[in-house]
Amino acid sequence: MYNVVTIAREYGSGGGQIAQRLAERLEWKLLDRCLMEKIANMAQVDPAIVAEFDEHLDPWVTRLTHVFTQLSGYLPGAPPDILDAEATASLTRRVIEEAAEIGNCVIVGRGSQCILQRRSSVFHAFVYAPRDERLNRIRQRQPRLLNAGEALDARDRERSEYVRHFYGQDWTNRHLYHLMLSSSLGEEVAVSTILDATGLGQEKLVTEDRGGVNRRQSKWANR
Repeated sequence: MYNVVTIAREYGSGGGQIAQRLAERLEWKLLDRCLMEKIANMAQVDPAIVAEFDEHLDPWVTRLTHVFTQLSGYLPGAPPDILDAEATASLTRRVIEEAAEIGNCVIVGRGSQCILQRRSSVFHAFVYAPRDERLNRIRQRQPRLLNAGEALDARDRERSEYVRHFYGQDWTNRHLYHLMLSSSLGEEVAVSTILDATGLGQEKLVTEDRGGVNRRQSKWANR
């Protein structure tokens, strides 16, 4: 039985909202923005700094500098202790793996479909949408954005490059997912489809009928 669901999503598809509604329906922990807060605590930095590297790669010059710092004789002293995209991705992987061990959570993006690919208890979904719908959603969310189309393409490209760089996978490869669905069906239909595909919706109904409580949920209380 599945106890973790990962949601990969196109930018502007509403995948984040679908993940949130799914977590609410299941009464599970949602790991999206709070995942960045967890990493910030681990790195002892402001969450805003972590957000700069979230699902991003370091600029070319920064990555090149890191190569030189790891080669003896080029720069004196040990490599600088800084938070960058590589360090953020490493911390993100640790948090995601820890979350999967606890279970009962919905994880949004961050390569979680690759990190947890071999776990039979994890269900992987990919949310997409027609371009026009995505653009409308982005414009509603960011009314001051000058070019929604450029932002959409750039963010999708970043997510794709992030997965390819750190996990060697094609972000849209259907073989990474149990289910790929369009959010144009509506958020409620999308959530219900995931629940049906996982069998979690039926399990929740049985649990509620018995007056039971998801005991593993309490493990998240102090996380």
